[in-house]
Amino acid sequence: MKKLFILMACTLCAAMTYAQEAEAAADAPAEAPKPWKVSGVVGLNANATGLWNWAAGGNNAVAGVAFGKVRLLYEENNMAWESNLDVEYGLSWVDQKYDKLQKTSDHLNFDTKFGWEFHPTWFLTASAAFKTQMDLGRLYPGDGTKGAINSMILAPSYTDITVGIDWKKSVNGADFSLYLSPVAGRITTAYINDANNDKYTQEMLDAGIYTAGQTFRQTVQEAQGTWKYDPVTNEKIYRNAIAELGLNFKGTINYSYKDLKVATALTLFTPYKWDKVKMYAVEGVNYTEAQMDQNSFEKTYENFIGYRDNNRRFGNFDVDWTVMISYQFLKCLNVTLSTDLKYINGLKIDKKDENGVVHAAERVQFMGVLGVGVGYSF
Repeated sequence: MKKLFILMACTLCAAMTYAQEAEAAADAPAEAPKPWKVSGVVGLNANATGLWNWAAGGNNAVAGVAFGKVRLLYEENNMAWESNLDVEYGLSWVDQKYDKLQKTSDHLNFDTKFGWEFHPTWFLTASAAFKTQMDLGRLYPGDGTKGAINSMILAPSYTDITVGIDWKKSVNGADFSLYLSPVAGRITTAYINDANNDKYTQEMLDAGIYTAGQTFRQTVQEAQGTWKYDPVTNEKIYRNAIAELGLNFKGTINYSYKDLKVATALTLFTPYKWDKVKMYAVEGVNYTEAQMDQNSFEKTYENFIGYRDNNRRFGNFDVDWTVMISYQFLKCLNVTLSTDLKYINGLKIDKKDENGVVHAAERVQFMGVLGVGVGYSF
């Protein structure tokens, strides 16, 4: 009986103590929200295929993609500062005769923006963004020849510096942002230093890919659109960089629910210029409108042959849309789906038709990666 009484007394004291602590916690003032918030996902996806006497055919292959997407947010009083880092790099090895090791994905994107809230959910904002890749990119012809190198770090790269108005709203775990900048500067680079230019030009000439006089510098700058027409000679002038002033729009959604994370961003840019020039033909020679005026040639309907146009003009939008969906399970395993859609005015991509003829034209670029691997969401 005495033991039962002691047990009941101890239980009662414990219950009273817990009740007092719970009441004190309820009466205590709520902890102020922390101004800094960090979220993101990092991981490594990999897959392997092994075949032995496989009648259906195929090749042994190993592929892997390392990725990281981190968001840092600061909010206090009327100030908001958000930074995002998005990195991805993937390689594949295929057991075949040529081009065994190939790069499958490669990007380095960073953006940051600082805003002052002048009205609920409306911010006066300044932002900066930088996009490039980390490694050489080359074509893989699969015929024993060494494919042409068509990209590298800073070739291309896109740097945006903008000022505008940002609408931000958080609803049920989703952060929305719509940002419009009428004053947006963009710098596009296809930087190739002299050493790389000489090295890769000789390499390509040895492989028989290019003829003498066509340099790696010209090829990359042609592909990335960093060139302009000389107004007098009507010839292309290749440059390491071009700067444009234009209109920028960016919409983002960051959603988080338990172990599910969704992040998407759509960026649109159009320059404030009109690079569409009338062309005329006089005695078999093509002239721009300015050249016709300079030479006092008569401009008639008969000698008008159309427009010289590289589509870098106001109203033609460059599009960059990324999506990443990540789900973490069993603490350390991660399923991710990432997509990247691009359309750049003035960037020409070669494609063969059914007759094997190569045509260079602006095209929609798309890449999707679905993977399962180790990862961590936070």
